[in-house]
Amino acid sequence: MAFTYFIADLHLAAERPDITACLYRFLAQDAPQAEALYVLGDLFEVWIGDDNVTPFNEAIAAAFYKVSQQVPIYFIHGNRDFALRQGWADKAGMTLLPEQAVIDLYGIPTLITHGDELCTRDVAYQKFRKKSRSWWWPRIMLALPLWYRRKVAEKARIQSKKNQQGLRPEIMDVTPEEVIKIMEHYQVQRLIHGHTHRPDIHSLQVNGQPATRIVLGDWYEQGSVLKVSANGFDLQTLRFHAGSTK
Repeated sequence: MAFTYFIADLHLAAERPDITACLYRFLAQDAPQAEALYVLGDLFEVWIGDDNVTPFNEAIAAAFYKVSQQVPIYFIHGNRDFALRQGWADKAGMTLLPEQAVIDLYGIPTLITHGDELCTRDVAYQKFRKKSRSWWWPRIMLALPLWYRRKVAEKARIQSKKNQQGLRPEIMDVTPEEVIKIMEHYQVQRLIHGHTHRPDIHSLQVNGQPATRIVLGDWYEQGSVLKVSANGFDLQTLRFHAGSTK
């Protein structure tokens, strides 16, 4: 039976070899069996530019590229890696998609996105998102020296954690009305996204018809994979091996 994989929110970082090891196993053993692999954002914990060439980033690209020789791989930017550009995508054998895309998934039009644009109750973040996705802000940031971008990124990570600690859980989740609005806009009955780190399958009504919202999980404590076929969908977890360490 043909199937497609979806992953998101891996937040890869050199200091988390357990996540990286789990990804490598998935890419070597599972991904080659699929018809396609979609990465819906936040592949990396932080991305400061394609010119930040490190052994870690290069190794991740090489692992994806090997799979891409057998299986097409598609990437949608997240809020942590929105600065990722065509240079690294080419190294990884990935096709960059717009932040919202509708794909024909075994006969069902399906909207895929990272999902951060759906969390409209987090007003402060939405203001930052609007600025960071503008045409001018990324150009300015990517023109700055690498050492300075590293400093800015680390400061932003610390501030983000502080901000999240003070937010109510519902603020960090999607706004239900926004979900319906975007699904009606694209005229779809199925939505797949990540970002909230709350893996689940939700039933709702869109345009008076049954609809489904599938949320991908993060990879902080285990891998999280969505497998979709003509027969349905399955949210799966991948265990970290005992030999991996944080």
